[in-house]
Amino acid sequence: MKIVVGLGNYGDSYAYTFHNMGFLAADCLGDRLGIKLKTRECSALTGVGSAAGEKLIIAKPLTYMNLSGKAVRELMARYGCESRDVIVVFDDIDIDRGTVRVRQNGSGGTHNGMRNIIAEIGTQDFPRVRIGIGRPPERVPLADYVLSDVPKAERKSLADAIERACDECEKLIRGE
Repeated sequence: MKIVVGLGNYGDSYAYTFHNMGFLAADCLGDRLGIKLKTRECSALTGVGSAAGEKLIIAKPLTYMNLSGKAVRELMARYGCESRDVIVVFDDIDIDRGTVRVRQNGSGGTHNGMRNIIAEIGTQDFPRVRIGIGRPPERVPLADYVLSDVPKAERKSLADAIERACDECEKLIRGE
């Protein structure tokens, strides 16, 4: 069994913000695999299906971004998963916009949602797929930047990055 958790902020006003790349990836992966995220459980919106012969849960925490670890901890307990069975997808200001990187473990870096997950589950030992959103323009506060809408002119390149992030999730699900 695998759990893919996309990080973001719940609600229409955040739908296409930089900080919602994980939610967008979760929706994209669900669409690809025919998994509808419609069940509210474990402080998350979830969908259950299968991929590569594995039971798969796709989840979007319904908590604030900085409290995402609560949903991850609850999902792991409910489904009896180890940390290595959890794949977290999220935005990352520390890599160039549109870049996708995969890590098998590591710190939460500058991402408060990731820091909270590590604190809640007590380990850094889980794979993550990072979607680069780049640094904010000079004099724009970080919170304002990550919660701002992705400009329409840049949505195609970030949509391509989301597709690549889903490719990477599918590889991780297959154990590649």
